[in-house]
Amino acid sequence: MGSDDFHPEERPVRTVAVDGFWMDTRLVTVAEFRRFVRQTGYLTVAELAPDAAAFPAGDPASLLPGSLVCPATAGPDDRHDGGDWWSRVPGASWCHPEGPHSSILRRDKHPVTHVAYADALAYADWAGKALPTEAEWEYAARGGLHGAAFVWGDDLAPAGQQMANIWHGRRWQSLLWDHAGTSPVATFPANGYGLYDMAGNVWEWTCGDFRPADPCASGFPCCVPPDLRREAAVAAAAEPAARRQAGGITLRVIKGGSHLCAPDACLRFRPAARQGQPAGSGAGHLGFRCVLRPS
Repeated sequence: MGSDDFHPEERPVRTVAVDGFWMDTRLVTVAEFRRFVRQTGYLTVAELAPDAAAFPAGDPASLLPGSLVCPATAGPDDRHDGGDWWSRVPGASWCHPEGPHSSILRRDKHPVTHVAYADALAYADWAGKALPTEAEWEYAARGGLHGAAFVWGDDLAPAGQQMANIWHGRRWQSLLWDHAGTSPVATFPANGYGLYDMAGNVWEWTCGDFRPADPCASGFPCCVPPDLRREAAVAAAAEPAARRQAGGITLRVIKGGSHLCAPDACLRFRPAARQGQPAGSGAGHLGFRCVLRPS
């Protein structure tokens, strides 16, 4: 588990044992999440107004129901700070992925997004399953290729084949936005264990608690806007009890990278890659899958 060759938070390489488990071969889709919502009446975190007491200095717009969206640009994209790609859009949620005027029409087979950690837990409980630990997720993602850089091996594009829904082109260049966003689940080849989208498409929640060895090198370029990133760095450095006192921000490990990850930028669509995501915040490139453990 882990890697010594890329980002600091992935170090060191170590041996970890996990018990047997079953994992969903596919990400939870929009259609599956809609079934859950219709049967339970569940409201996601993005559909509820944030607690004003938790954000005393917050912008009033940030206290409206909403979620983080990375909007397409009409011209060259020269934003070099990943946090600058994101904005909190009032009305954005799992059923309105780009904001209140968008919809999930014709997205039934796409992964559900804009789900916070509590939303993923609620779905998993309803389904009689659980969220994977970080070790379970990484073991499954490797598909038996222990030590390989990618889910499918060490070559980014074997024989020129695109193996995952990741950013097309060079992310740090001034390029027009030419990316289609999420793709239907199982569009790209499965790994050695028959699991789809273990790299790219959307990041995936795990139940792992994120605590990098060096919070200044914890790596949030793809997911977290600057204000949350600063608070998250403080929270990541704190012990659990102190973390609850630091604005109530808990970081959970997310894995797998997304369609916004580029080979020349974060390169986090690898099984060893990991990021810390505030548990109370979803985003337009963050979803999940479930596991089932023997009782």
